Amino acid sequence: MTKKPVVPKEYLIPFILVTTLFALWGFANDITNPMVKVFSKILDMSAFEGSLVQAAFYGGYCFMALPAAIFITRFSYRAGILTGLTLYAVGCLLFIPASITLSFAPFLACFFIMTCGLSFLETSANPYIMSMGEDETATRRLNLAQAFNPMGALTGMFVAKTFIMSKIDSRTQEERAALPEAEIEAIVQSDLAILRAPYVTLGIVVLVVLVVFAIVKLPVHQRDKSGGLQLGATFGRLFKNMRWIGGVVAQAFYVGAQIMCWTFIIHYGTEVFMAEGMAEQEAESLSQNFNIAAMCLFLTSRFVCTFLLKFFTPGKLLTVLALGGMATILGTIYLEGRAGIYCLVATSGCMALMFPTIYGIALEGLKEDAKLGSAGLIMAIGGGCLMPPLQGAIIDSSGVNVSFYLPFICFVVIAIYGFLCRKPRLQAS
Repeated sequence: MTKKPVVPKEYLIPFILVTTLFALWGFANDITNPMVKVFSKILDMSAFEGSLVQAAFYGGYCFMALPAAIFITRFSYRAGILTGLTLYAVGCLLFIPASITLSFAPFLACFFIMTCGLSFLETSANPYIMSMGEDETATRRLNLAQAFNPMGALTGMFVAKTFIMSKIDSRTQEERAALPEAEIEAIVQSDLAILRAPYVTLGIVVLVVLVVFAIVKLPVHQRDKSGGLQLGATFGRLFKNMRWIGGVVAQAFYVGAQIMCWTFIIHYGTEVFMAEGMAEQEAESLSQNFNIAAMCLFLTSRFVCTFLLKFFTPGKLLTVLALGGMATILGTIYLEGRAGIYCLVATSGCMALMFPTIYGIALEGLKEDAKLGSAGLIMAIGGGCLMPPLQGAIIDSSGVNVSFYLPFICFVVIAIYGFLCRKPRLQAS
């Protein structure tokens, strides 16, 4: 029996080009996670108020996923990619006028526009990658492409730490409050200019990538030629497919868990390290180092898990890793000092497989329904919109350790979905 390649030769160049998009949205996600803490400090806000960054950022995914899928179904994957890159660049460049206002709301609008673009990119790129070869290797192919997402994420974390967190004013809120109002405004203006620069640079990079995609000819897949848009019939089939419905639910909880773990590791670590006697800015910087370590583990685990999919069904491996995530989160909640943050870092190793595997399981066998099916899974990224503010509110009221019961619940849901999908196919019912 001939072994089927994960990426056939005729799709190799398009696969490489589209895979660069995975790194681009990984960068956007993980330069933004630390901004919850950064905005809270610059604009003197609570953890809940700062977490509205995530509500705006992931709200764009939820809002735009279905319109993006309809657009892609009407036109093509390539058209969706070009539209997504345009919105992404515009959102980044709007940081210039937003920083002049010295207020929070314009930045939230920038994040929202950025992720409307990212929604187009993810709704296009994920099913496009899955279509570049045999259905039997689709989940492995998507895991391979998604393995490059953490590379962009690591770069985003490094930029956030090196060019934003380490450069903004180091005075505490109490020290700032004692200053004259004009001096406080000058500090805020300076800090927002520091925050603005990496996003504007990112916008320029995205514009360059947009030009490349506009010039290069991508193959038109058969699904791009499928023609008519039949929303009623397609959604009728999707809502009878329990594998897809379960995937949407599991994906919402997964994204919520991921964003909570990567956003609030800085809050968690800052408390731990300040209890050891560190100054606040030093504690925040060290916490971001642990966040980078978590992403390095995530990246390594993604490649390892992609290899393990040769030997285990996606559902079985997903179940095992979700159980591992539950265990590490319990350590985060109950262990004191650095042991807790080590457990939180270890959680990233368990999360590495989850997004692309849930995605692949849910879309398996959908064929012409994959574009709208993909939209449901991208809308599920809205879990990153709702859960971080809830965790921020719990941190404000009950403390950071207790707040990690939310990611624990998320991993329980994922474990159940993985167990139900442990066989190669979960038949629609």
